[in-house]
Amino acid sequence: MKQIMKYSGQFQSPLLSRREMLGRSGMGMGMLGLAGLLAEESKAGAGQQVGLQARSPHFPGKAKRVIHFFLNGGPSHVDTFDPKPALQKYAGKPAPINLTTERKTGNAFPSPFKFKRYGESGIEVSEIFEKTAQHIDDIAVIRSMYAEVPNHEPSLMLMNCGDSIQPRPSVGSWALYGLGSENQNLPGFIVMCPGGMPIKDAENWQAGFLPGIYQGTHIDPNRGSVDAMIENISSPHASMTTQRRQLDLLQRFNREHQKSRSDDQLEARIHSFELAFRMQTEAAEAFDISKEPKHIQQQYAVESGVHGKQTLIARRLLERGVRYVQLWHGAGQPWDNHDKIEENHRKLAKQIDQPISALLADLKNRGMLEDTLVIWGGEFGRTPTVELNGKTERLGRDHNHYGFSMWMAGGGIKGGTTYGSTDEFGFKAEENPTSCHDLHATIQHLLGFDHEKLTYRYAGRDFRLTDVHGQVIHDILA
Repeated sequence: MKQIMKYSGQFQSPLLSRREMLGRSGMGMGMLGLAGLLAEESKAGAGQQVGLQARSPHFPGKAKRVIHFFLNGGPSHVDTFDPKPALQKYAGKPAPINLTTERKTGNAFPSPFKFKRYGESGIEVSEIFEKTAQHIDDIAVIRSMYAEVPNHEPSLMLMNCGDSIQPRPSVGSWALYGLGSENQNLPGFIVMCPGGMPIKDAENWQAGFLPGIYQGTHIDPNRGSVDAMIENISSPHASMTTQRRQLDLLQRFNREHQKSRSDDQLEARIHSFELAFRMQTEAAEAFDISKEPKHIQQQYAVESGVHGKQTLIARRLLERGVRYVQLWHGAGQPWDNHDKIEENHRKLAKQIDQPISALLADLKNRGMLEDTLVIWGGEFGRTPTVELNGKTERLGRDHNHYGFSMWMAGGGIKGGTTYGSTDEFGFKAEENPTSCHDLHATIQHLLGFDHEKLTYRYAGRDFRLTDVHGQVIHDILA
């Protein structure tokens, strides 16, 4: 075979065997294949909606907006919306069924609160939510919820994002992705948590693999003024005209930079700059509850605590076109009452009972309840047995993911109904067990979406909030 000499002194053949040719060009062929896959991804991404402009759902939804009261830590269902007389029969005695959870618990622990029937529906509600109970004929109580594990972190992720393990977009992000916002001057998804952050922080309202513009915007309503709640809402150095010129120049540079690449993070940053500029005029007004009549402020019990304040702000945001508002009870996990449940649950319920009642009445008076979905609940429930500290009873309850309660009102919900049930002790969902995926499918249905078709292509797969699960709970729909 003919040989040629290179300056290195080594001899190489100008011809390659078939094996050598395939070996040397394998990377190139792989890159050709990868290019094809990336082209597919690019086409799929190009067809996916990005932006905050209002969009039409799959079909006319009954709800246009959502407000979610999140009682982080896990409220006890047997002390709020799921009365269990059998616990009184076995008070201080071992229950006749196995009630094992993650830690050892003691004897049956009846609720220290009285239950009473309310409204024409006659649904029983605990005395600690007696003001909310006045609206029970507008409420559907789901008494058969269940989660996957008895730990806060994965249960928070499951309830808020549909997956207890993998990072996924939150329910609010999916709602904003599907419907867009009716107000381009305010974030479409706002989260308020007094005093700081809950467990898992911003992961609870993350956008995940969705474009960053769909992530929730966190506000701490414990801070006094609007300027304190929303940092840098106004510039002390530049006028609005000067800021507009600066922003136009910055956006021009960003758009030039963007021409050579497709980058969701860059697109989200461009949107965030524009939104921040527009918020200077409208956000200050939306968060200023001093503009509300005195009787409305009193109705929400604004002077009694931060929960009245954030609930009233939430109503102002909803009527200004914000799509999804989530109200957390406070930093950490305030409802995680392993001891002194009578004292702690009574105190916590008192903080939100009046504001929730005021919101339901206010929305109804304004004609907004019929197209506003109100959600109440935590990440799981609590045991019907007493918590133990060694061998000493702590008069509290442990985590319980086997069965708990949530409720919804407005926005296409059939009020005055209960759905499902736990066993006679309130330990485990027994009739019509309802998963978080079922809840999410129902929320999306009320917003006008087929939960199996509201998808986003990521990493070569079409993802959805409910993954491969979920059934709409038709029995609670109007």
